[in-house]
Amino acid sequence: MEKIVFEKNDIRNYVKNVIAEKIDKLTKFIDFTLEASRDIKKTPKYDSMREEMQEEIYQMQRQLGALNDLKKNMAKVLNKTTERVQLGSLVITNKARFYISVSLGEFFFEGDRFYAISPESPMAKKMMGMKAGDDFTLKKIHQEIVEVL
Repeated sequence: MEKIVFEKNDIRNYVKNVIAEKIDKLTKFIDFTLEASRDIKKTPKYDSMREEMQEEIYQMQRQLGALNDLKKNMAKVLNKTTERVQLGSLVITNKARFYISVSLGEFFFEGDRFYAISPESPMAKKMMGMKAGDDFTLKKIHQEIVEVL
């Protein structure tokens, strides 16, 4: 079986860009919604519409805060290659590819599926300190670590 080569730095940059794009889109949407809320004309439903928009803006601002936290946490992610799983590791198992960084979830990079997971996630906690050749079971799913980058 041919060994697939992944450039961890490219994956790291991709995750950082995805977060930056989400921040940018959400910021623009918040600005748009704020502007729209100012343009609401006084009608019988004025107060309820304005209240709903304020709630929507509040929820988006919370999401923006969470995305900014992800961005800040990505700055702590190391980019060095290690033999054992740690923060910043790209872990290839016989079932999936995990990037131990931030909780971004599933993403596709150059046609391959990856999962960006937090070091606090159950999966990452299970793999921490393991090396290629080690295996583990989580939620009745058995996996073997093929490579740690």
